[in-house]
Amino acid sequence: MTTNYHAKRRAPNNTRYERVGAELLRALTLILRDTVKDPRLDSITVHEVRVSRDLAYAKVFFTCFTDSHSPVDTSAGLEATQQAQQHHQTQQRLLNGSLAGFLRQALSRAVQLRVMPELHFVYDDSIRQGEYLAALIENAQPVHSVDELDDSHTA
Repeated sequence: MTTNYHAKRRAPNNTRYERVGAELLRALTLILRDTVKDPRLDSITVHEVRVSRDLAYAKVFFTCFTDSHSPVDTSAGLEATQQAQQHHQTQQRLLNGSLAGFLRQALSRAVQLRVMPELHFVYDDSIRQGEYLAALIENAQPVHSVDELDDSHTA
């Protein structure tokens, strides 16, 4: 009986880089919550860490939940959106700049890896977009069914 050599060597679904990403997410969340005291970063939430297959780079996705404006509110929409974007850019520059070295060093103490991945922080707007779409769906006008339209034409 012949077996495929590569089929045996296939990685399971829970690959090492995925496990490392989950561990980095856990440790980074604790570090940001307990160690970093910068008020500009109080409102961020890290929700995903994607590690490259060679474990050299980690892309950290974060979002901010303290924006007070509703995505559907158009009266203050544009100005509030611009202010929020500037705030997110400031957070991203801070995380990728002066704080990146500190976070990487703190992670190396918390997570035992031979080489700590280089961190790259990315603001993720997908949660806000999902909230926006959910609000649009909730506020949508109901569409009349075909039967109701047929009844209105015959009367």
